[in-house]
Amino acid sequence: MIAPDMPHNEAERLTVLRDLQLLDSESDKGFDRLTELATQIFDVPMSMITLIDEERQWFKSHQGLKVCETPRRISFCGHVVADGQPMVVNNALRDARFSDNPLVTGDPFIRFYAGYPLFVEPEACVGTLCLIGMLPRAFEETDMQRLKLLAAQAEELIQLHILRVQANQRDRA
Repeated sequence: MIAPDMPHNEAERLTVLRDLQLLDSESDKGFDRLTELATQIFDVPMSMITLIDEERQWFKSHQGLKVCETPRRISFCGHVVADGQPMVVNNALRDARFSDNPLVTGDPFIRFYAGYPLFVEPEACVGTLCLIGMLPRAFEETDMQRLKLLAAQAEELIQLHILRVQANQRDRA
């Protein structure tokens, strides 16, 4: 297993992430509808909106998975955040980065992964919108375009959350 690298701007990225006030927040119907839609569009059993902090990936929304976080060092999404680029793993058993990952060799037995980075600022990738399957599969360019559109919607939901936080802060002042 190859653990994800740290982004070159990790300290700044973490500051942006904390300022969002999304980590460990209540569930949100908008985010939940988006992950539910992603599972239906791509016919996958699991979809998540992840936020990556120092030690974990926390799921703002998750479909088909019972846990709400996993360690960053074993996360697929940590690789996406480190690179700031989409990533597709067609068969995790045949990918040296993941073949002996506990999420591949054990529950939930990940075989397919597609993740798209979520940015709130040009240099601040805070997490991903990701798809997970338990069977290997191909992921075409049209699939990536659809995932990109859904990720853009997740970024819009994050921006709306920021506006709500700012409005609440003004109301308290």
